[in-house]
Amino acid sequence: MSEALLRVRALEKEFVAPGGILRVLRGIDLDLGQGEIHVVLGASGVGKSTLLHIVGALDRPTRGGIEFRGEDLFRRSDADLARFRNRHVGFVFQFHHLLPEFTALENVMMPGLIGGASLAEGRSRARELLAQVGLSEREGHKPNALSGGEQQRVAVARALFREPLLVIADEPSGNLDPETAERLHALVYTLARERGQSWLIATHNESLARVADNRSRLIQGRLIPEDPGEGPGPVEAAERTQGA
Repeated sequence: MSEALLRVRALEKEFVAPGGILRVLRGIDLDLGQGEIHVVLGASGVGKSTLLHIVGALDRPTRGGIEFRGEDLFRRSDADLARFRNRHVGFVFQFHHLLPEFTALENVMMPGLIGGASLAEGRSRARELLAQVGLSEREGHKPNALSGGEQQRVAVARALFREPLLVIADEPSGNLDPETAERLHALVYTLARERGQSWLIATHNESLARVADNRSRLIQGRLIPEDPGEGPGPVEAAERTQGA
């Protein structure tokens, strides 16, 4: 097994709700190796997004902790966590969250501009990433001129701009038709293998789980390990990425 990039230990999250305390996460343990794809399965509303938000340092746990490369992540200040996210974590969400007034190229550039890259550096890097996800000819199109699969590939390219060590994906294919979803799953597999990045993906899609090295199921706030499914090989995966 590869060296752990991320260690989650005894993670709990509670919210104040009408009638009392709502315990969403109940003692989550999770190791994510360098270059590993780990899929968290579960029905809508069981807490997958909450888990990903905490692992991605968008929220803090009620109890428990996360080590990133051996460092206690939540000892950092909020400002330092924001810098950590920009530098080390890429996010891909179900509904893309592309900025509608900007082109595909400009959307991919955004993390770099926020991080201090020049316009020239941003354009060069964004073009490289759009080529890698098969969208070179669509760089000047705004989101409303792109298909759902194209928009999601732009979101993937944007997530990879800063070469993050960790990519968090929350239902990345939940809004896509089955054929486009399969191509996106294969793209995730190929990118993880080529770049050695770690992916933590929350989904209720069993097909997406087949590209995982490890998988777990979130049930009543607890993470239950499952046998990983059989993913596509590198050649098959690369072929599927074409034409998404």
